[in-house]
Amino acid sequence: MSENAAARVAAIAEKQGRPAILRLSVEGGGCSGFQYKFDLGEPEDDDSVSETSGVKLVVDPVSLDLVAGSVVDFVESPGGAAFRVENPNAAAGCGCGSSFGI
Repeated sequence: MSENAAARVAAIAEKQGRPAILRLSVEGGGCSGFQYKFDLGEPEDDDSVSETSGVKLVVDPVSLDLVAGSVVDFVESPGGAAFRVENPNAAAGCGCGSSFGI
């Protein structure tokens, strides 16, 4: 997780009164086959956990294979602000950056 993403998760979590833990999962769907899903939530026993600036990123074991080596970033542009996943495993992606294909 990038420093930008960690700062944004911390701000959202503080505003909602929740722990600064971002859950990244992958679901079937989207215009390229798989889509990323983000949520605030506690880690489960079998999750992979990494930490940046005190903010945890948790990924379930099934999703981990699809996002291994990825970086979660938070980007702001004139078109809006969003979490983005820079996924080296993705062979294809959509223009919005929220779905990918392997």
